Amino acid sequence: MERRRLGKTGLIVSLLGFGGSEIGYEDASVATVERLLGSALDAGLNLIDTAACYADSESLIGRAVAHRRKDYFLLTKCGHDGDEFGLEDWHPGLISKSIERSLTRLRTDHLDVVQLHSCDEETLRDGAVIAALQRARDLGLTRFIGYSGDSDAALWAVQSGVFDTLQISVNIADQEAITRILPVAVERDMGVIAKRPIANAAWMGSWFSRDDYSRPYARRLRQLRYPFLKRKADAVATALRFTLTTPGVHTAIVGTKRPSRWEQNAALTAQGPLPENDYKAIRARWNDVALSKWVGQR
Repeated sequence: MERRRLGKTGLIVSLLGFGGSEIGYEDASVATVERLLGSALDAGLNLIDTAACYADSESLIGRAVAHRRKDYFLLTKCGHDGDEFGLEDWHPGLISKSIERSLTRLRTDHLDVVQLHSCDEETLRDGAVIAALQRARDLGLTRFIGYSGDSDAALWAVQSGVFDTLQISVNIADQEAITRILPVAVERDMGVIAKRPIANAAWMGSWFSRDDYSRPYARRLRQLRYPFLKRKADAVATALRFTLTTPGVHTAIVGTKRPSRWEQNAALTAQGPLPENDYKAIRARWNDVALSKWVGQR
C-alpha cells in the first residue's frame, strides 16, 4: 500500500488508515478485531485512529494488536468524555486523565498522536487544554499533538501553529476544507488526516436507516446529483479516490468492523488517484451547487 509523509511529524503512513469508531459503537468482538486489524496490518496498513469516547474501541484495539505495536502508528482523541472522572468536558485535568486511561486501554507506553476531539474555537483560544496536551508531549506520553475538527475551529487550530496534525472532514459532500483550510495546513506542513472519506456512504440505503452523521450528507447529495452515484459499482471507489486525490491530504481513515470491507477499501485505494478531469468535475459541481451553510461536519 502506498505511503505518504504525514507532514512535519515525519511519520510515513499508509494511504488508508483504520478508524476505530465502528468497532466500539457496534460492539465488535475481540476475535473480529483481531482478524480485521491483523489482516490489515499484514496488507500494509500502519495507522490506527480511535478516541476515548468510542465506547470500547481503545480496549478492543489494545487487546487485539498491542503485541504488534511496532507495526503501526497509534492515534487517539481526548476531551468530551469527562463523566467517568467527574470533570466537565474540556477541563484541563480531564486531558491528562484521559490520556493516561487511553494508554492503559491501548496497552502501550506512548501514543504517536493525541488529538483534541472537536472542541470549539473559544476553548482553543483559552489555551488551557492545549497546554495540557503539550505537557503530555513533554512527558513522553505522546510524540505529537493534533486537532480533530472542522470549519472555524479547525482554521484557528491550523493558524495557531501549535499542532502537528489536523484531522478534518474531506469528501464529495463536505468540501469546505479544500479551499479554506487545507491550503493553510499545507503552508505549515501539517499532517492532514481525512475523516469520513466516503461521506458515510450517505447515498445508500433508505432515509430512515441513516444516522445523524449521514443525513446532512444525504441532503447535500440529493442536490449535488453527481452522475457517478448512479453507477453503484463505481460510487464508493470514486468517493474514496476523490478524498485521497485532494491536495494536502496524507491519509484517510475508514471505519468498519468487517474484515472484508477493509480488503475492499484497500483494493479501491490501490486504483490510484482519481483522473484529473473526474476530480475537477466533482469540484466544479460543488462550487456550482454548494450552499454557504454547507460547512464541515463534526
